[in-house]
Amino acid sequence: MVAKELGVGELAERSGIAVSALHFYEVKGLIHSVRTGGNQRRYARSVLRRLAVIKVAQRVGLPLADIARALDALPSGRTPTVADWRRLSAAWKQELEERIKTLTQLRDQLDGCIGCGCLSLKACPLRNADDEMAQQGAGPHFD
Repeated sequence: MVAKELGVGELAERSGIAVSALHFYEVKGLIHSVRTGGNQRRYARSVLRRLAVIKVAQRVGLPLADIARALDALPSGRTPTVADWRRLSAAWKQELEERIKTLTQLRDQLDGCIGCGCLSLKACPLRNADDEMAQQGAGPHFD
């Protein structure tokens, strides 16, 4: 007979995620457990799918806060369905495309700096990109 709920050790083993990370995810509201009479955590089997989504999103580089927000948008905090995954991943894909674009621009700017070594506070686009306070002169400008 298959157990309806998983203990934290079994969940860790099946998901490949450390027990400490599972506890952290629970504190952050990404996953939820119930407590037994002996105060042991028990997780619904559906948490495995939720953890798979979290792992993929983290691998893409999404912050946990963004992942939590996306999962919180699901009705009653349910496990993502195929349709949910399509919607979530489409939004995350756009974010990833933007990050790739930014990193590509940074890489290309870095190519121009190799060998330069100036790190100019006035001209270097990597060291002083979009300096909005430059027109007010050198030094601190905020209290």
